[in-house]
Amino acid sequence: MVDTVDALLREQAARHPDKPAVIDRDERITYAELDSATRELGAAFLEAGIDKGSRVGLLWPNSVQWARTALALTRIGAVLVPLSTLLAPAELTAQLRTAAVQHLIAVPEFRGRRYPDPAPPSGVLPALRSVLRSPPTGGAPARPVVDAICRGVRPADPLAIMFTSGSSGAPKGVRHSHGNAIGAVRSGLAARCIDADTRLYLPMPFFWVGGFGGGLMSALVAGATLVTEAVPHPESTLRLLAQERVTLFRGWPDQAEALARHVDEVGADLSALRPGSLEALLPAQLRSRPGARARLFGMTESFGPYCGFPADTDMPESAWGSCGRPFDGMTVRVVDPDSGEPVTTGEVGMIHIRGPHTLRGICGRSREDVFTADGHYPTGDLGRLDADGFLFYHGRSDDMFKISGASVYPTEVERALCSLPGVTAAFVTNVPDGEHDRVGAAVVCTPATTRERLRAAARGVLSGFKVPTVWALLDDADAVPRGATGKIDKVALRALLERG
Repeated sequence: MVDTVDALLREQAARHPDKPAVIDRDERITYAELDSATRELGAAFLEAGIDKGSRVGLLWPNSVQWARTALALTRIGAVLVPLSTLLAPAELTAQLRTAAVQHLIAVPEFRGRRYPDPAPPSGVLPALRSVLRSPPTGGAPARPVVDAICRGVRPADPLAIMFTSGSSGAPKGVRHSHGNAIGAVRSGLAARCIDADTRLYLPMPFFWVGGFGGGLMSALVAGATLVTEAVPHPESTLRLLAQERVTLFRGWPDQAEALARHVDEVGADLSALRPGSLEALLPAQLRSRPGARARLFGMTESFGPYCGFPADTDMPESAWGSCGRPFDGMTVRVVDPDSGEPVTTGEVGMIHIRGPHTLRGICGRSREDVFTADGHYPTGDLGRLDADGFLFYHGRSDDMFKISGASVYPTEVERALCSLPGVTAAFVTNVPDGEHDRVGAAVVCTPATTRERLRAAARGVLSGFKVPTVWALLDDADAVPRGATGKIDKVALRALLERG
């Protein structure tokens, strides 16, 4: 089994030397070129003092350059630390400190945001040794030396530290090895309809696991072509999809909805897209019935999806609305959040996961603090398993709240609201009102939609206590506040709802 980045690059360069591996708006690179370029860049990193085990932060927008740099680092056994281009200076410093980053490669500026040099070394960042504004170049060790170092990297060696956080609290630095990350990607390829013939586009930044694992690593494992861009915009994205004959569009449903509204005015030919893509961009005859297809489910700690069903295939009707079944190599159980004891089939509880594809640990935390005594990782997600092993997601344990003593799961309310006419996305949370909570919903909807119509329609799909009483009507999902890791900022969402 091929379970290191170096082995994958060698394999795909031999199988598909002339196939484009990564394409952005300005550059493209074949698998043979990627193999050669990452060897040379890896040699330059070695000469610069970056070698196996070095922790290297990469703060760069999506591009061929990001892919080339990240793969060169991981190929020689350095530990990649992808960093969000959305980070404020204090947030960047906190993540550099948490991951004990020794070398930082950072673009000077992106989308009007400047990234000043942290001062190495300092009391704040004692591990930091260097800050580079571009990957190194110049004289390098002989290729046989580089090849020997690359071949010395093992599946158990660390690959990356990926940052994640919930809706509040400090981000976690999640540690993954070559073997567990590549195994996680491989286990979900079929469900995500990715193979060697795929030309894949997805909007997630590479600094999130959705972009790194779901995009770059998925393309590398499958021998597929990845199409990316630094700044997605409806018109330019549609032209890119058409120009590159993209066959699979994965990612955020709300972005697919936004793109679909511009297809006619741009005149983009999306006929290459095949089932398995987000359905808003597919012709009506290729779309499924609502709820029939699995909503892939995963997290940074599982290096992407760990549960799913072929994205181009309807599930059994009893499983509609589910996330599919756990992939091979992943054990899922549902337990009582308080006692930790397994619940009965069909009962909602906290999801625990275990298996060779899960995280290796979390920065600054002991194994005993991360895993249960029998090796499961408590995800903090709520769900239930049916008799056939399909997993239904019920939200975050820390998001659930009570209304008059009854439990409200934001995900359930969001799903119901999205079924209403004129609604493309919904974001639900509790809004404090004195000693009690109210149900609040920020809804992305058409201009003709009113609060009164939404409230009346919601009564037809939700129990009375779950119907939102605080509303914010939005015309674009970009107005919903997100943190640096891309998740909804619940504190800011509540403030948005309180403003009306």
